[in-house]
Amino acid sequence: MNTPAHLIFGAAAFARPERRGTFTASILGAVAPDVSLYVMVATSLWWYQIPARTVFRELYYSDAWQAVFAVDNSFILWGLGLALALWRRSAVAIAFTGAALLHLALDFPLHTHDARRHFWPVSDWVFESPFSYWDSRAYAGIVGPLELLLSVVLAILVFRRYRTLWPRVLIAILLAAEFSSSGIWRFIF
Repeated sequence: MNTPAHLIFGAAAFARPERRGTFTASILGAVAPDVSLYVMVATSLWWYQIPARTVFRELYYSDAWQAVFAVDNSFILWGLGLALALWRRSAVAIAFTGAALLHLALDFPLHTHDARRHFWPVSDWVFESPFSYWDSRAYAGIVGPLELLLSVVLAILVFRRYRTLWPRVLIAILLAAEFSSSGIWRFIF
């Protein structure tokens, strides 16, 4: 899924106005599994001036990058984090780790050859789904619009749940980003 959709889904699932801090925690948790990707891509493109084609066709698939992705996309590690959060009964930690796990659960069936090792460190197995949110050869023409539609519905839900300005503004920005990013992958790839 596109990152803005992950943030919208995470907020819809775990943010509650009556539980202070859960909105921010759910947003941060939903983006956490993608942070390393953004840092490595940005560093490669802007600092080292590596062409995008090389970054996305070679570096992304390199053993070094995949080793990093295995850590921050691990159901095992995030599951342990959620277990600890539940044990501590911390609404903020539950929102953070729960949103990260939701991110992984939504990515798992929507990555083809770009899939991650979601069960590291127990296993290096990779599930290559027949469906993709970005690759038109793997039904992105169906998955993408469904993702966008669900993002709109969930954004409305979060918008109605929160009466304060900051969550509403952020959700509106994320929805606008989802609208713009949902078609951008067709042009990149």
